[in-house]
Amino acid sequence: LAHPLAMVGSDGLPHDAQPHPRLWGSFPRVLAHYARERGLFDLETAVHKMTGLTARRFGLAGRGIVAPGAAADLVLFDADRVQDRARFDDPQAAPAGIPWVLVNGRVAVEQGEVVELHAGRVLRRVH
Repeated sequence: LAHPLAMVGSDGLPHDAQPHPRLWGSFPRVLAHYARERGLFDLETAVHKMTGLTARRFGLAGRGIVAPGAAADLVLFDADRVQDRARFDDPQAAPAGIPWVLVNGRVAVEQGEVVELHAGRVLRRVH
């Protein structure tokens, strides 16, 4: 995971009756466990592995960066509090320490509560 080319993602299926806990917990686990607790890499590297590195590798133009004209996909999190809470008996438990999420510039999570389920869209690779 610490290798410079290693990316972070999840292949979970959100419409499964009993999804794997990593669907909701992968990204907060990287921030909390691997970056903050284990010190495998710094926080900026963790975020890059989940955003810019992945978007660039998969040819997702305008994603994974904060820049004029890019999609406004932003996550506001408390680096000291972020923690995955999803477990096999509660796989959809929301993570701690992530009060706001914007998807395509629309608020999807407000004060830790999901408020917009359909802000995303299917992304196609740009060659």
